[in-house]
Amino acid sequence: MKSTYAALAATLALSLSALASTAHADEAQKPMEKCFGVSLAGQNDCAAGAGTSCAATSKADYQGNAWILVEKGTCVQIKTPKGYGSLTEKS
Repeated sequence: MKSTYAALAATLALSLSALASTAHADEAQKPMEKCFGVSLAGQNDCAAGAGTSCAATSKADYQGNAWILVEKGTCVQIKTPKGYGSLTEKS
């Protein structure tokens, strides 16, 4: 009887794992775009200006020359205390 439950549990676990990996694969394929001026200090993906090495180097919240990747079409809808996100570098 215990082996029946174990087999059923293993089958269920395998099914859930396959479903989760499929959902993650769909999410990974969503088109992304760079969004400037919306990241918090030290949380940018790249492009934080001269003297920086890239990711996690922004010095200020909502720094205009630092970007993060966001789902395509959402950048200009992100509102910060300094205004909305931008698809181009802000000065």
